[in-house]
Amino acid sequence: MGLTFQSTKNNALTDIFRIDKKEGQYIIALAGNPNTGKSTVFNALTGLHQHTGNWPGKTVINARGEFTHKGKENILVDLPGTYSLFASSVEEEVARDFICFGNPDAVIVVTDATCLERNLNLVYQVMELTDNVILCINLIDEAKKKNIIVDGLGIEKALGIPVVLCAARSGLGIKELRDAIYKITTGQVKPKPKTVEYQDYIVEKIKAIEPSIKQNVKGISSRWLALRLLDSDRKLMDSIFDNTDKEFLEEIAKITNSFNNPNNRTTIRDDISQQIYRKAEEISDKYVKEDNGKVHRDRIIDNYITSKAFGIPLMLLMLAGVLWITISGANIPSAIIADFLFGIEDKLTLWLINKNTPSWLHGLLILGLYRSLAWVVSVMLPPMAIFFPLFTILEDLGYLPRVAFNLDHLFKKACAHGKQCLTMCMGFGCNAAGIIACRIIDSPRERLIAILTNNFVPCNGRFPTLIAISTVFLVSLSKGGSNFLSALSVTVLIVIGIGITLLVSYSLSKTILKGVPSTFTLELPPYRVPQIGRVLYTSLIDRTMFVLWRAVIVAAPAGAITWILANIYRRFKYNKPYSKFS
Repeated sequence: MGLTFQSTKNNALTDIFRIDKKEGQYIIALAGNPNTGKSTVFNALTGLHQHTGNWPGKTVINARGEFTHKGKENILVDLPGTYSLFASSVEEEVARDFICFGNPDAVIVVTDATCLERNLNLVYQVMELTDNVILCINLIDEAKKKNIIVDGLGIEKALGIPVVLCAARSGLGIKELRDAIYKITTGQVKPKPKTVEYQDYIVEKIKAIEPSIKQNVKGISSRWLALRLLDSDRKLMDSIFDNTDKEFLEEIAKITNSFNNPNNRTTIRDDISQQIYRKAEEISDKYVKEDNGKVHRDRIIDNYITSKAFGIPLMLLMLAGVLWITISGANIPSAIIADFLFGIEDKLTLWLINKNTPSWLHGLLILGLYRSLAWVVSVMLPPMAIFFPLFTILEDLGYLPRVAFNLDHLFKKACAHGKQCLTMCMGFGCNAAGIIACRIIDSPRERLIAILTNNFVPCNGRFPTLIAISTVFLVSLSKGGSNFLSALSVTVLIVIGIGITLLVSYSLSKTILKGVPSTFTLELPPYRVPQIGRVLYTSLIDRTMFVLWRAVIVAAPAGAITWILANIYRRFKYNKPYSKFS
């Protein structure tokens, strides 16, 4: 072929994903499917030595941390959760490009022990990119609860890479994972991944173009790149190659066109995926033993929770129940806090009177600023302290993804992307986070629709206000039914918000943002028992106190300004108009 690889894009991508490191430091990439506990593994390895940011030129958030083991310093990079390296989304593209161009010294692939077969797809793809792979089978404690037995040594021999069984939440296996990282980065262990053997026609094409790839392209696995070129991975080719590589790409195209018959429905990607899944199934059948009774328990529950008949009614009933518990449970604490804070107000008033403080200063500080703070804290704190833990329990339990699943068909009817229901559910926690999460939608049209409509659902900062307003307007009703009606009214408001979201999404899809909705795969995580300590910390510290502080810093000056506007006025002298008849 006689072509020398001179693309500047390769260098540009290397610059984007380059991580500055000191001499003697190692870069470790952390990859894995969503909901496998990858972030928990990251936190267990790095502790508090971590920070977040954005990839240069990308909209995907990355987390980096550092840890030292046996005197060796390591930089751990948490890659976006991804199911594949075929790069059908920005997250998958970032994960693939970092492994290709970030030059990590090792890659840890985190998998879920309760659904290992599904996760092995990514493991095999990473093994084709680099030899230095560590398989971390996480959630082994959850697997034991379901009577799932994983043969780690058998999988290690079958794959040819180190395998570590761990439960990151309890710290089980983290030391062994650090030891595996140390042995690979220092060269004590050299993994020899046993990659998938593909069909004969694919192997022949790989052998035909791999020598040329080795000659022209440096720093990337020639076998993996051959597979991607045969697959005509347009995003990858756009990332690596530019106009100077036309001759190289044309030669590859001739080879691929020789078997990619448009009349043949089976494409090379289908064959590659089929072989990977078949190999993953063999590994799972041989080295993973399951108790079918407990494994299928989640499916039996999902048959009701995600069914067309019961899914949405159960969802609304659950929401109304959470709101009823919140409203009923908040009444007594609110009264206690109000009595305490307003008792302090009386003492402050007496103290200011004894100090001969001007009445306007007393009104500004006590009747305006302090009274507003007292009302905000007494009205908002108890509902948030109850609602946020309940919301976090549902989140940790795995119920919120089921809510997204139940709403998926409604978004399809609204001609919107199914992932919009995921971003909308995140909007219940925080609209800003929901809008940022819209990056998971690949289509610019559907992403824009999700961004424009996310604010129609109330975020957690607005729930206490809605609850307070509903309670105030319905307080005149009987005591036995006021809490129920308040919860019902807030539930109706949320349903109206979802309805407006669907209506506006449909209107935009049929007018200024026309298009056909895309499809996507939604993975339902297994049900897990929430950790009480994490629930309390996340809900009370990260959410309750954060939202309360935002309300306080707004309410304090607003109360003072409101008192000023209500009590300071200017007198105008009235002159009787002249009339010749007077």
